[in-house]
Amino acid sequence: MSDSNNTGTSFFLTGLPGLEAVYTWLSIPLCAMYVASLAGNSLILWVVRSEPSLHQPMYYFLSMLSVTDLGLSASTLPTMLTIYALGLREVAVDACLTQLFFIHTFSIMESSVLLTMAFDRVVAISNPLRYGTILTSPRIASLGLAILLRSVGLHIPAPIMLKKLPYCRNRLLSHSYCLHPDVMKLACADTRINSAYGLFVVLSTLGVDAVLIVLSYGLILHTVLSIASKAERLKALNTCASHLCAVLLFYTPMMGLSMIHRFGRWASPRSRVLLSYLHFLIPPVLNPMVYTIKTKQIRLRMLHLFWWNRSSTRHKGGN
Repeated sequence: MSDSNNTGTSFFLTGLPGLEAVYTWLSIPLCAMYVASLAGNSLILWVVRSEPSLHQPMYYFLSMLSVTDLGLSASTLPTMLTIYALGLREVAVDACLTQLFFIHTFSIMESSVLLTMAFDRVVAISNPLRYGTILTSPRIASLGLAILLRSVGLHIPAPIMLKKLPYCRNRLLSHSYCLHPDVMKLACADTRINSAYGLFVVLSTLGVDAVLIVLSYGLILHTVLSIASKAERLKALNTCASHLCAVLLFYTPMMGLSMIHRFGRWASPRSRVLLSYLHFLIPPVLNPMVYTIKTKQIRLRMLHLFWWNRSSTRHKGGN
């Protein structure tokens, strides 16, 4: 009985199955992705903070998105590096539950920020004359606080409930970081309460957010189609392009991963790991690129910064 219900002091993570021999080489592109995420999101925050013309609701929400992307990258980084760079797969239970809390908290925060950005686009397109009076700075700050409280509050019970469970001798997780459903499956006890709570959190956050984002774009399309000028319609839709890309980057891999976990018993372990990487690693890297390319004000500010630094370097070299 003690063998089967051994709680243990650690779990074991999984990298990409079958590629163990090249983990050291895989650590190079993975490190590059984390550096790109840190640099890109930090640059977005710096540009928005330093440029007075960007002190507008849309860019405040973009700053929130960059903060959540940085948090999500920082949450997955420790175990990813230990697996691929150091070859260590063991993680202490307390460290695993802490990572689990932060990963899920920042995921919900990202979903919430994407929803507020959709609301921002609805107001900007449907009611542009009242845009500044609806999305005031105090209201934006209140939305940010509500996002934080919602994300943290809903996930505090999860690690506490998991901590109380006994775990079987087989403590091998199926991902490179700790996730709530993954840890829960290893318990040697009734996990129906944990499963029900996890489902409630997912449906009340990611599920509700996704539905509201779809409804927001329905309102946007309804408004855009009522605009007589084709050029104005395209201009209005273009302001949503960056946000739509961010939504697709976040939700598409998540939906695929959820489907595989629930119905894809045929799916290979490698496909699950790769989908989880797409969900947790790719958005923090690509979101800054998408917004830099598609947002004229940010692009011009970064080009100005680049040319100013280049001119300054030439001037110093000439002296």
